[in-house]
Amino acid sequence: MATTDFIAAIELSSSKISGIAGKKNSDGSIQVLAYAREDASSFIHKGVIYNIDKTAQALASITNKLENQLNNSIAKVYVGIGGQSLRTVKNAVSRTLDEEGIISQELVDSICDENLEVPLADMSVLDVAPQEYKIDNTLQADPVGVAGQHITGQFLNIVARASLKKNLEHSFEQAKVEIADLLIAPIALANAVLTENEMRSGCALVDFGADTTTISVYKNNILRYLSVLPLGGNTITRDITSLQMEEQDAEKLKLQYGNALYEEEEESETPAVCALEDGRAIELATLNNIIGARSEEILANVWNQLQLSGYEDKLFSGVVFTGGGANLKNIEEAFRKQSKIEKVKTMRFVHDTVHGFSDVLTKDGMQNTLLGLLAAGNENCCLQEVKPILEKPNDPNDTQTVIGFDTGKDTVKEAPKKPEPSKPTSGTKTGTGTKKPGNTKPNRFWGLFDKIQEEILGDGEKM
Repeated sequence: MATTDFIAAIELSSSKISGIAGKKNSDGSIQVLAYAREDASSFIHKGVIYNIDKTAQALASITNKLENQLNNSIAKVYVGIGGQSLRTVKNAVSRTLDEEGIISQELVDSICDENLEVPLADMSVLDVAPQEYKIDNTLQADPVGVAGQHITGQFLNIVARASLKKNLEHSFEQAKVEIADLLIAPIALANAVLTENEMRSGCALVDFGADTTTISVYKNNILRYLSVLPLGGNTITRDITSLQMEEQDAEKLKLQYGNALYEEEEESETPAVCALEDGRAIELATLNNIIGARSEEILANVWNQLQLSGYEDKLFSGVVFTGGGANLKNIEEAFRKQSKIEKVKTMRFVHDTVHGFSDVLTKDGMQNTLLGLLAAGNENCCLQEVKPILEKPNDPNDTQTVIGFDTGKDTVKEAPKKPEPSKPTSGTKTGTGTKKPGNTKPNRFWGLFDKIQEEILGDGEKM
């Protein structure tokens, strides 16, 4: 049976392109109806599209797979945008009034418009994270209606290379897939894994991806800082290949034996080893020295970004890890040693209850962004077909059928014709659907009925 009410979303990451379709239930849970993925390592690097043709082919393939599972066509999809060049830039716009007055909506709108005109070399503003407004010497989240003479709008512009958005839009256009909305992927992820209390009291979200690590800082329910590091889980994997093995084998070793704080047992007479498929044996200490060194570098860069944000000592809810790279053993404790932050935890799944596709939507943090994009969507993404519909005429005396077309928008219909009066004929239907007797003599009931009609309507206008 075809599914006609669903939300569709697509995430483009460095290792894969994932597509999902589902609906939100009345109890707040999410029902996943379709899922598909394609490998993207050969044409997307660090979240940036380098081959539009291959990306378009993958997008078309994913859309077809989703449509086959839904047994219906997809009209549009929500798309997450991320990548190495994504970051935030602070900006401030001030106005001084001739005399103290009430801040109007028009004044606030003009300040916001001027903020978008800030010159950025080879960069474009993707979104603006709302900050406070400073009116005279006080901060206001909503300045409209507040009395003051001087107002400064503080903005956090989310920017990226102009080519990032351009290549993404070209890929979807070539795949003939309409974009419902471009969502900032780290923001969708934060809304899916962080609580309102964590965002309010101060929290940093660290998403360890394949080729990038994204740091988002929240305070008072407002995004305060966003930065993307060009380092991720694949960076560790490629380091392991220096032990003369393929990346696939290196990834298996990392997942099975990797430890960010490996310590060899002193009592052991022989060093612990792990066996490769080719028969070689590698000491765990050698393997984890490589993993530990690169992990330390990544975590040091994360801590440096938190210090650059200026909120390192205001994160009362600590730091939350997520993403596939957060599965590395002892990575939380390793970060505690790098930083001054003790509150560190890992979110391997979103807060919402998710039904369906539990075999692929595993609780390892790798699908959290995709589920966040699905949760952020709010419009039906199903292609609404044009179907003929029947409507009742406005005039109850008009028995003509009115045909319209259901386009999902306005209904176009013919105006009902005005009924022409007709003389009663023996054996025809009445307005109540009851037949008068045919060639038989009218009984007492019908005689009384005709007499009443004559008195009300006049002769020749009986029903």
